[in-house]
Amino acid sequence: IVDPLGSLNNITMLMRQRRVSPHQNTSRNTSGDPQERNLTAALTLHQRTHTGEKSHSCDQCGKSFTTSSNLTIHQRTHTGDKSFSCNQCGKSYLRLKSLKVHMRIHTGEKPYSCDQCGKSFVQSSDLTVHQRTHTGEKPFSCDQCGKTFIASSNLTIHQRTHTGEKPYSCNQCGKSFITSSQLTSHQIHTGEKPYSCGQCGKRFTQSTGLISHQRIHTGDKPYSCDQCGKSFTTSSTLTLHLRIHTGEKPYSCGQCGKRFTQSTGLISHQRIHTGDKSYCCDQCEKSFTTSVSLTLHQRIHTGEKPYSCGQCGKSFGQSGNLTVHQRIHTGDKPYSCDQCGKRFTTSVSLTVHQRIHTGEKSYSCGQCGKSFGQSGNLTVHQRIHTGEKPYSCDQCGKSFTTSGSLTLHQRIHTGEKPYSCDQCGKSFTTSGSLTLHQRIHTGEKSYSCDHCGKSFTTSGSLTVHQRTHTGEKPRNL
Repeated sequence: IVDPLGSLNNITMLMRQRRVSPHQNTSRNTSGDPQERNLTAALTLHQRTHTGEKSHSCDQCGKSFTTSSNLTIHQRTHTGDKSFSCNQCGKSYLRLKSLKVHMRIHTGEKPYSCDQCGKSFVQSSDLTVHQRTHTGEKPFSCDQCGKTFIASSNLTIHQRTHTGEKPYSCNQCGKSFITSSQLTSHQIHTGEKPYSCGQCGKRFTQSTGLISHQRIHTGDKPYSCDQCGKSFTTSSTLTLHLRIHTGEKPYSCGQCGKRFTQSTGLISHQRIHTGDKSYCCDQCEKSFTTSVSLTLHQRIHTGEKPYSCGQCGKSFGQSGNLTVHQRIHTGDKPYSCDQCGKRFTTSVSLTVHQRIHTGEKSYSCGQCGKSFGQSGNLTVHQRIHTGEKPYSCDQCGKSFTTSGSLTLHQRIHTGEKPYSCDQCGKSFTTSGSLTLHQRIHTGEKSYSCDHCGKSFTTSGSLTVHQRTHTGEKPRNL
């Protein structure tokens, strides 16, 4: 609402000043007094906030406004008229007020500051929204799911998840987006990346991407979890982390009901139902459901391993693999079984272990019916039927069914023995061989005969011993 004299307080104050005294002639006509007319007009505009009256309507789209000046500004959206332009960068605006706010980008002026934390803002409305982070107030709620927000704009964007509305579309490929910022990020057609890092030169399409990236150099992690204290570089990463504590999985598959913590997880999952594999490798033509999976796959061809361990120098193609590897040095095993207490370095290892307790074997072979606890084990098993050996040694040409078998084989050529005993220094090609060797020092015999109680260091030795009870003869005898 455009208020000729400012706020309602100004109107009230001036009306009191103009109030007729008992000693004045009350019959005097004041209709010609300009100040009286301004006061009456201001009061009339204010009263429309209570009555909801909007007497000025646009003849192009029918939208209504309380004042003619607001209608005039609105009509510029149809005509494209932006009368107020910045003399520094040339950007134009519909309103003078918008130009004034924009100019603060150039001057650096932030006149509105929070009295609790001191953070400053360009607009008073930004300060109002910020203060709600201190008070916890979320006055805008969704009438469909009840979720609340600190700003009306956040609610508007959220409601589009219910309606499916995507009002921002790319004029080159037609792809639509929920927010204008998503459309801006999508501008992959121009290849423009106007924001560059002053330290490493990496470029970004958005300033927010640059800000997040710069925290890699500074080590700044301003968003911390109030439950476990873990810190993050972005607020969105913190939000995802908090779902570990709350167990919240807000994204569900409409076909099978499986739930996910991230929308990207749901999108990738849905491709299982549709069979969509939109990302294709230009070297071997293998297809993937996500661009991330394609990028990781392409490193097989390029040999790129961009993530290296600061302690031993070993390099990895994925940051996740480096994180898991570093736990070898730290001894960290953050995932524990709630039934037996055994701890693991990865969540996948824990999931596989828990199937020992549940007996679950979800993956079965379509040819022989054998079941497995892991999809990877099923894939390897199926190669028995197909005879496929996709991993070959580049030195002797021998082929293997698994990459792990190839890695072990290559140590014959290289002589590498990466697992060494910390008591006697003897080295081994596999971790399993080291484990067996260490039992010589500890005297541990984990495998015992249920007939006579005799114990052995290996399962193979136990099997041989049990034949003395059963009378079974080895197949080659």
